[in-house]
Amino acid sequence: MNGIMAVASGAAAALICGTAIVPLKRLAVRWDLTDRPSAKKAHARPTPYVGGIGIMLGTFVPALALPELTDRRVIAILLGATVVGLLGLIDDIRPLPPVTRLVVETVAAVEVVLSGVHVTLVGGWLDGVATVVWLVVLANSFNLLDNMDGVLGSVATVTAAFLAVSAFVSAQTSLALLMTVLTCATLGFLKHNWPRARVFMGDSGSLFIGFLLSCSAVLLMAGQGPPTLIAGLLLPTFVATVDTGVVLVSRLRAGHSPLRGGTDHVSHRLRRLGLPTWAVAAGLGLIAAILGGFLVAMALRWTSPLITAMVTVGTAVVLIILLQGVNAYPSTDHAKSSSRIRERRR
Repeated sequence: MNGIMAVASGAAAALICGTAIVPLKRLAVRWDLTDRPSAKKAHARPTPYVGGIGIMLGTFVPALALPELTDRRVIAILLGATVVGLLGLIDDIRPLPPVTRLVVETVAAVEVVLSGVHVTLVGGWLDGVATVVWLVVLANSFNLLDNMDGVLGSVATVTAAFLAVSAFVSAQTSLALLMTVLTCATLGFLKHNWPRARVFMGDSGSLFIGFLLSCSAVLLMAGQGPPTLIAGLLLPTFVATVDTGVVLVSRLRAGHSPLRGGTDHVSHRLRRLGLPTWAVAAGLGLIAAILGGFLVAMALRWTSPLITAMVTVGTAVVLIILLQGVNAYPSTDHAKSSSRIRERRR
């Protein structure tokens, strides 16, 4: 029965999201809800950013119709993600102060933690605090990952699929069905977002996805020991975590504000190495798939959690360091070089 429900709800999710985006794009153009090109963005033409509404509808509606969705923790995750997604939608329409976003995201994360979704590190209230911080940081990390056609869509689709398999293996049926629905909703969106994208998901979609995936990873690993916990949290969020690490280190080294926008993400660096946009999206999706395979293998007890955690953390650190070698600020470097040349001539 669970298999039939998973297929039916997944098909409904893909259909709802894929079809809803068509009228949403028309409304976005009419209401001027488009992301316009700028020096800090990679796209070259105004693009509607209402895909997140389709993703939320494609996830929320089929999930609510599932009779097997009985775990109150999973329901809390879905509700919290919806609140965060609506926050992103408001921010898409009229940009909100960072403090407002942070407060709402924190409240949503606290609601999820109070439902019983939290890491187990030292016991007591500190576990709840650590979980809230993790959820808020990761939701925004996925938000930052939405920076190029097809990237977040492919990563989210693959990650949610492997989280669904891991949850089925771990007998967490409600979580597995929610991740199945999310997988198919993002797949329905990806049809419109694959290079060249006809629609972006916007903050509504990226925050919704980031919050759902990070909360689901925490629930899947609840009660596990430190090695399993570290590996289980990092594997499904690896691409977003490395991307955030690369950007933060790079901006701090260059003397730029960590909070500013820019084309210095992992995807942009891969483009500078000569990869076409579709290859970047496919490549990052493939990385997410490989890591998702390790997550499933760990759930099946085919791999050692300690070794998996050590290799995953080590790989993340190495990638963050290596990607610093790709010049992400050529215009700035050119300006500095020109300034030095002028000084010498004087």
